[in-house]
Amino acid sequence: MTDPNEPLTRRAARDAAKPRKPFTAGPKPLRQPTLDPATGERLPPKGIAALYAKHPRIWLASTLSVAFLVLCTGALFAGVASGRGGPSVAGPDGSVAVPDRAVPQEIPAPTRLRTCTVAPLASDPALMTLRGEVINASTKEVMFTRGGTVPARTGSVLKPLTASAALLALGPDYRLTTSVFEGTIPGSVVLVGGGDATLNSLSNGENIYKGAAKLSDLATKVTNTWSSLHGDEPITSIVLDATMWDADDSWNSSWARSEQTSGYLSEVTALQFDGDRQDPTQQVSPRSSDPVMAAGKKFAAALGVPNATLSLGKTASSINLGEVRSQPVSTLINQMLVTSDGTLAETLARVVSSQMGLGGGSASVGQAISTALQPLGIDTGKLAIVDGSGLSAENGVPPDFMAQFMALAVGGTNDLTYVYNALSVAGESGALKNRFTGDNAIAKGKVVGKTGYITTAYTLSGLVTAEDGTVLAFAFYAIGEGIRDTAKPALDTLVTGLYSCGDNLANN
Repeated sequence: MTDPNEPLTRRAARDAAKPRKPFTAGPKPLRQPTLDPATGERLPPKGIAALYAKHPRIWLASTLSVAFLVLCTGALFAGVASGRGGPSVAGPDGSVAVPDRAVPQEIPAPTRLRTCTVAPLASDPALMTLRGEVINASTKEVMFTRGGTVPARTGSVLKPLTASAALLALGPDYRLTTSVFEGTIPGSVVLVGGGDATLNSLSNGENIYKGAAKLSDLATKVTNTWSSLHGDEPITSIVLDATMWDADDSWNSSWARSEQTSGYLSEVTALQFDGDRQDPTQQVSPRSSDPVMAAGKKFAAALGVPNATLSLGKTASSINLGEVRSQPVSTLINQMLVTSDGTLAETLARVVSSQMGLGGGSASVGQAISTALQPLGIDTGKLAIVDGSGLSAENGVPPDFMAQFMALAVGGTNDLTYVYNALSVAGESGALKNRFTGDNAIAKGKVVGKTGYITTAYTLSGLVTAEDGTVLAFAFYAIGEGIRDTAKPALDTLVTGLYSCGDNLANN
């Protein structure tokens, strides 16, 4: 063993005395083959050499594969070692900035596979063009849609939105007031309309609006106060004030005049009695062409001065001779929804506009309703509302908006319990009393909703408590020129399909 402490000169002398192997120039001699001692023939190679000699191509491919694997593994570990997915860039000071590695997106949660379909029912030719949306009322999950985000005409399905706007903007306890003031001309009084179309002109009995304020009570109050102020001086003239909104702005140009003459809708004026019905006891009754003047004549008769002069004007006096108030808004919207009363819907929409400072004109109704609905938290951006009754084909409300609205109604959000309680029940009440018959009777009592009709659409929106207990909120519009009333049972069948499917409803 070499001693590291041995002096260098002695070690060098010793190494020099060792014998050295001779240097042989030229290539290393080739390895000689192994010969059989008995025959002198060349023996085959053994071990790995034998395998290589037998399968040279396989060994070559294997060798290349191993080499490739080694290279890839090296690259992989180089990437892992760096901890970054992008190239490194050297800064001016020599530091290396390594870009962040891409982070994988969160794996989406699994979606339940549903197998119950209503697609064939939704394709019924009687429905023509169907727009619709169905959601789970509790989770708000979209279960079924057919153009659900597309604004479309609604018919009277719009009325629940008008009712909600009145509740939100006015409050459920708000009442409409009809007043009488002393006129500026001797012997005159001013009758001021406050938007209450329900005022009962009948001296005995109820009009169509049960419990409405009575014109006879207003006349009695005015007569007594007038007598206390003026003794036996007679009332000789009556000024009619319908200026809560422009009295000339009383009819939407997109409405058919047949709605008025056939008895479904009156001119929209702030002063009228009985909804301007020719027969106050009938829901459907022809209406006049001038509700304000008709109201003036009935008031003069109730005062006992039928020959008093009637004129249009505006009150300028602060001397109140008497007033009556309507039933609360919570009652009015019930009367409006149960019977689908167009006059109540339109007058309430105008009052909402007036109270919101929008003037009460027909052009302001859409803005008033949309703005009033904003506290519900549903996107109102796609609403195109032009009236309060839904009679105009120019209205545009996406079915998904109505479905979301109905889901809120069943939960009682923002006093919407009043709306929910006024909806018709399949096979039991309202416009659905005589529907859901035959095979659809299995959904009797399980569907609540609002129906709608105009000449180009049949509509239905509401809630169905399915057979499995799931509550589904829905809106379906069957739209088309020349659509027939066969669309009604087709809609019922479609909703009955929702009842049968429940939470297993598939969107296909």
